[in-house]
Amino acid sequence: MFLGEFVHTIDEKSRLTLPAKFRTRLADGVVLTPGLDRCLQVYPLDEFKLLFDRVTSLPMTSREATTLRRMLFSNAHDVTPDKQNRVLIPQPLREYAGLTNEAVVVGVGKFIEVWNPEEWQRARQEIQSHAAQKEIWAGLGI
Repeated sequence: MFLGEFVHTIDEKSRLTLPAKFRTRLADGVVLTPGLDRCLQVYPLDEFKLLFDRVTSLPMTSREATTLRRMLFSNAHDVTPDKQNRVLIPQPLREYAGLTNEAVVVGVGKFIEVWNPEEWQRARQEIQSHAAQKEIWAGLGI
């Protein structure tokens, strides 16, 4: 389970150091893919396999499913952390998420998100404004 928020640097070779508390779960490798909110999603291999199975089982005739498959899979990169627990973020993914020399790594349960710090601040403000609207959570059945 991935929980918490961490600020990390991205070095000159486009490598991001994984937070210490996430390293054991990610040691065998990860899949980096674009997130829905201009962030990156980082999945352990087993979790990405579950997502892969769900997405590939969606109808081929669905325009939304086709778009989702293209977004997730055409831009996905599987990487193995190096001995210093760093992962290389390919340039297209860095550009997509607007990542430069600093990133916010956020645990969101079964996977991690990597954000541009300014975008994460905007997302946090949105989260805080929604948190006050309890009817949103009630609609989810929580």
